[in-house]
Amino acid sequence: MRGESAVRLRPPRNPVEKRAVTWWRTRLLTTTTVPVLVLVVLGLLIEPARFWLFLPAAVLAAVGLACTAFFPPWWYRVHRWEVTEDAVYVRTGALWQEWRIAPMSRIQTVDTSRGPLEQGFRLATVIVTTASSHGAIRIEGLDHEAAAGLAERLTAITQATPGDAT
Repeated sequence: MRGESAVRLRPPRNPVEKRAVTWWRTRLLTTTTVPVLVLVVLGLLIEPARFWLFLPAAVLAAVGLACTAFFPPWWYRVHRWEVTEDAVYVRTGALWQEWRIAPMSRIQTVDTSRGPLEQGFRLATVIVTTASSHGAIRIEGLDHEAAAGLAERLTAITQATPGDAT
């Protein structure tokens, strides 16, 4: 049965691309490295405050490394997505999980995005904008060719779906 009455909350089936784990790790390392380097450089330049700059740098580096080791594999196990003829299903999050469903009749636009880091890992993000106040649904960590195909498929399905996306 086609339409919103057939849409129900359920776990999406598809995992993100395995390369997303390395992409997430690289993002976390980059996010951690920049402030750690700033603190270390300042500690080298400002001798009286050296201890008070090196200490947070060391703590931040340790927390960043722990997060880099722990979170990306967990995100890979949790992040799921699926597209049916009726809806887009997405589950994300580590500590706070979010489940989103976008009925096809509510989809307004479908975009793909590839930042420089994503391009390096041959990944892309599909962004599904809906008539929801909660914002767009993002399917991150997809193979860039699969993401392009998914965007085309979603566009075709939404064009064939009755409704005004409001």
